[in-house]
Amino acid sequence: MIGIPNMKKITAFIGIMFSLLALGRPLVIGTGIFLTSSAVMLTATERANARDFDYYFDRGLSKYESEDYYGAIFNYTMAIEINPYNEAAYNNRGNAKYALEDYYGAISDYDIAIELDPEYSYAYHNRGLCKYFLEDYYGSLSDYDIAIELDPEYANAYLNRGVTKAALDNYYGAIFDYTVAIQLDQRMVNAYRNRGNAKQNLGDMAGACDDWRKASSLGDSDAAEWVWNEC
Repeated sequence: MIGIPNMKKITAFIGIMFSLLALGRPLVIGTGIFLTSSAVMLTATERANARDFDYYFDRGLSKYESEDYYGAIFNYTMAIEINPYNEAAYNNRGNAKYALEDYYGAISDYDIAIELDPEYSYAYHNRGLCKYFLEDYYGSLSDYDIAIELDPEYANAYLNRGVTKAALDNYYGAIFDYTVAIQLDQRMVNAYRNRGNAKQNLGDMAGACDDWRKASSLGDSDAAEWVWNEC
């Protein structure tokens, strides 16, 4: 039988989820990654194809930023048909699928991006997000571990690895990751918020209140309410 959590537990969980959604959105990669290294070596036909690729890639980015995710998927798919070896196009199409909660479809695209570039830290991070929402927490942790190994200053990867550890009730591990995220970005409001939630779950209300006060000072209205009600 599943027990009913108390209100403090619900509050802490909501705080973690909102933080993941706010700062965990997959990163979109700009087109410069594709053309800067190869344009001078292209034939006339290849240059025409490259321009077409760039056109669809840029339209995909524009559609994504305007939240037209189906339009983004269409344009990234057109770009991929022109150049099926560009990891950024697969990553970005995966981002659009992620935004539509098509996590399996997104993972498929991130898999290809990683196959094309095994050191693509963004794709590992983004795949970890999808696995989190599919409740594959250990798979999610594995992807965050690789993203962090490839980019030790990837603050969002620490933040979201902390979220996943908290989902597994590993609050001490979560606090470690939130602390590193804060060291990398001292204005990362959701890291303070989440670290406060983890401390609350460990019974450290003084520490939780300190973190919530900091999150409140950075504009987090929920944290301000928690300070008012519980500190």
